[in-house]
Amino acid sequence: MTSRREALAGVAALFLIRDALAQGRVEPGMRRREGDVRIQGNAIVTGGDGLAVFVVGRDAHLVRANSEVSLAGRVVRVTTGALLSVFQPRQAKEIRTATAVIGIRGTGVYIEAEPQRTYVCTCYGVADLQPIADPAARETVRTRHHEQPRYIMAAGAPQMMTSAPVINHTDAELIMLEALVRRRPPFAESGAPPYK
Repeated sequence: MTSRREALAGVAALFLIRDALAQGRVEPGMRRREGDVRIQGNAIVTGGDGLAVFVVGRDAHLVRANSEVSLAGRVVRVTTGALLSVFQPRQAKEIRTATAVIGIRGTGVYIEAEPQRTYVCTCYGVADLQPIADPAARETVRTRHHEQPRYIMAAGAPQMMTSAPVINHTDAELIMLEALVRRRPPFAESGAPPYK
């Protein structure tokens, strides 16, 4: 028979596990780790030769070299570097960088964060792009296959958002991330030509 003390300890352990999952702890979901990768709670930092692929809940992420990314509940913060992510459909999340707030709902998205600008490609899905320096310049982007990449600039730029090319990420990477969470990206069904 379980004592009251053992039962309370079990309940406390369940709360700790629930809290760790809610905070998006990275280490248990790690699928690939190369080079210099440091993980501290919900933060991941990669060095010049670092690369990390991990799953948190129903979302999958690829962090490139020289990046600093943290996850806390619904918010993903990209302090510097590059992040490719696929997110669970119909789940609102937010990506924050030094120059942008990106609201997403079941989207594939690629981010490169620098102090003076953020590159964002909504690979597929819907994203609300908002420059921190000018929230009124907010734009909603709906894409099926990389149609509307943007640069979102810091304060002082003549234009807060500008069109950008598709850079530094591939459809093969998106397909790999979606497979980790047992999904397929929408473009894989449509026969669209791949980006390499």
